[in-house]
Formats: sequence, structure tokens, C-alpha cells
Amino acid sequence: MAIDKDRNGRTICSISTPPGLGGIGIVRMSGPDAIRIAGRLFTDSGGESPERMPHYTIRYGKVRDPETGAVIDEALLTVMRAPRTYTREDVVEINCHSGPVVLRRILRTLVSLGARLAEPGEFTKRAFLNGRIDLSQAEAVMALISARNEEALQACAVQLEGELGKRIGAVRSRIVRLLSEAEASIDFPEEELDLVTPARLLEETTSVMEEVEALIDASTQGRVLRDGVSTAIVGTANVGKSSLLNLLLMEERAIVTPIPGTTRDVVDGMVNVEGIPLRIIDTAGIRDSEDPIELEGIRRSRASLRAADLVLLVLDLSREIGEADLEIARMIASEGKKAIVVLNKVDLMDENESKHHKMLVGVLQSKYEIKTSCKENSGIEDLKSSICDLFGGENIGIGTAAVVISARNEAALNAVRTALGRAVTSLGAALSEEFVSVEFREALRELGQITGETTTEEVLDQIFRNFCIGK
Repeated sequence: MAIDKDRNGRTICSISTPPGLGGIGIVRMSGPDAIRIAGRLFTDSGGESPERMPHYTIRYGKVRDPETGAVIDEALLTVMRAPRTYTREDVVEINCHSGPVVLRRILRTLVSLGARLAEPGEFTKRAFLNGRIDLSQAEAVMALISARNEEALQACAVQLEGELGKRIGAVRSRIVRLLSEAEASIDFPEEELDLVTPARLLEETTSVMEEVEALIDASTQGRVLRDGVSTAIVGTANVGKSSLLNLLLMEERAIVTPIPGTTRDVVDGMVNVEGIPLRIIDTAGIRDSEDPIELEGIRRSRASLRAADLVLLVLDLSREIGEADLEIARMIASEGKKAIVVLNKVDLMDENESKHHKMLVGVLQSKYEIKTSCKENSGIEDLKSSICDLFGGENIGIGTAAVVISARNEAALNAVRTALGRAVTSLGAALSEEFVSVEFREALRELGQITGETTTEEVLDQIFRNFCIGK
């Protein structure tokens, strides 16, 4: 991994608090000249220089323009000395009054004294490059900042402690041992060494692959916590999909009229249902139409259904179920989606209710059927309870398991599983250990992508580019 030592060796500075007015603003520096630069603009009330301040100490004083001596602000200066810091470099934080003018003035002064502006996520990137954290922990930092609920926060905290890195390390050690056994068989075929048999090698490889699959299952939980449960509201025209969206979001996000085909495009929003983040998508009613704009909306509805983690199939209890309703149910069943049937307009229900139940049995086979009236705001709490039953508790629980937060890690684990699967196939076909060794090496390379051991500078830049500046 090629690293630009000149760029990464200089002292960096950044505003680390959000923009806007507030009680306290923080300007942070990290690097070999951080304490020296601080001494050029900070005057301690007791006359002590920052360069003489012990590790982890705070002093009150004035921040001054080094050219004119004019006071910029009163501040608290914190000195943290390497290597016991976030970046493992000397770190200085200036706690001043928050406001865009004062913060930018201090930042410009630091740059004039030799620091350079930090890039997004560069403080955390330095923590990774200096060996304080691995790449999975670095990614957990950003995920923790953007956590949408307590469960996501807990998952990020677990990963920030390095639990994922430990599990990846254990898998890596097992694959390294398998690789050494396979390569010993290649290098010393005639020697009477105490080598593992091909059958045992197959058994061990299968066992490692199962452990990787367990991590992939955890990554599915992580994806739900990170991105939310993608929830598509589908159904034919004018069954109450937009009304349901508005009730779940508790705002008038979608236009509601008695005219079929009002929704021409997907409309979405985020809502937290008892700790479970839902990204809800209201789709255009699926029906026969000759309107090209409506047809495009219907096409997007079908795409949203295929991409969703959860589908809410809305049916109208005031009318008979039709072939279009059944066709949507068959589509949901064919995609293997988790689904809840929302029997809407219960306030207008007639004898058609029994027909709804009879025709849906054997098509969708969802155990969740909720009667609602969007007009009277009834049944919504029952619907939320069903969603919690599907995605709450053990289905999304974190416990002590490491949760893979990023999509990048999930893709790497899938690649590891694929490589190990090819190794299992080769061993089962009694192919040469050379074929197996190639797959073991590929699996190790992909594992290194997660912890950062085999990650390129380009990939690192892409990862940290998504961080906020100052972290």
C-alpha cells in the first residue's frame, strides 16, 4: 500500500464542530508541529507555554493573532502527546466560542503558521495508518456518527471495540494454516510429513466457510441498521398506499386524491418504528395503463418491490380482489420477500372480506394480515407491531456478535465465501493442492480488504472521503 509520506506527515488542522452558532466550537490539530504552532497563538493565563504542558492537560488563556497580538477569543487549550492520542500523533484542541467568524479566523491563523487544512476523515485515517485502529474500526467511527437508533449505536460500538477485526483475524489464522498444509503437500510430496489428509482439509475448509457465512449473516443485520429496512408499499391504484405512507411518516408527504394514478413516481421517507429504521417507499399503483408517464411509474414500482427488504401489499376491502391484486401477490411470492398484507378501508368492508382471505391463501402465504382504515387512522399500531415482529428481537438483535457495518465489508466477505466454495469444490473433485492454494490466497487477500492490510491508497481515499471534516 503506497502512502504519500509528505502529505501524511504534515500537521493538519480542522474545525471539528458542526457549522452554525453554538456555545462551544473546537479547532483541532494533529501532527509533529501541533504543539509548537499552538504556542505561537495561545497565551496561557499563567504564562506557561503549551510546549511545557504535560500530556492530557487543559489551560485557560487567550488566542491571539501572532502578527498583531490582537485577541481573537478566550479559549481552553488541550494538549495530548503522542503516542497516547486518537491519531498517535501530538494533538491539540482549541475550545473557543462557537461562531463561523471566530472559528475560521483561528483556522486561518493555524494555516499561516504552517499547518494545512485536513481532508475529510483525515484524523481517523491517520489513526488507521499509525496502527491505532484497523480499517473496520475506522469505518465504524463514521457509522457511529450517523447511527439512526440505539441498536445501530450498539452495533457500531461493538465494531469500534475491534470485535470484527478479532473475528476476521481468527478466520485468517485458520486459512493461513490450511494454506500452509496445502503448500507443504505441494513442496514435499514424497516426504513422510505429518500432513493433514485431503478429507480433513475438506472438512476444515467447509468449517471455515460456515464461519464466514455467519459473519455474512451479521452483515445483513448491519445493513438493516445502517440503511434501514427498505419497505415498499405496493398495490393496485387507489387502494390507499399514499395515505398509508403519510400515516407512517406522520406528515403529508404523498398527494392523496380519489383519482386513480395520482402517484406517478416513487415517494419515500424515513421513520423509526420502535428502534427499527424503515425507509418507506410509496409506489405508483400497478395497473394497465396507456399513459407513458404512469407506465414509467409502474416500472419503478416493480423495481422497488424487487429491491425491498419488506413489502406492504395494500388491498381494498371495499371491493372484490381482482386479478391485478393476485398478480402482485404472485410477484411478491416469486421474489421471496417478507410481506405484510394490509387490508385497508376496513370502515367500508363488505362481504368481500372472505374472498380476500380465500384467494390470498396459497399465493402469498403471509401470516401477517392487518386490517386498517387510513381514513380513520386505525390499525396502524398493529401494523407497526407486525413490522417489529418481522425485524425486531432476535431478527435484528446485536448481542455480543460483531456486526459488519459497511457494504464494502459485506462484498469482501461474499468474495471470501466464493473463494472458499471453489476450494471446497476442488478438494471434493480431488484436484491438485495447487488449485486449492490459489483460492486460499484469494480468500486471505479479500479478508485483508476488511482490516486494511491489502487495501490500496485509492480505496482508502474513497472510504475516508465520506467522513466529515474534522473527524
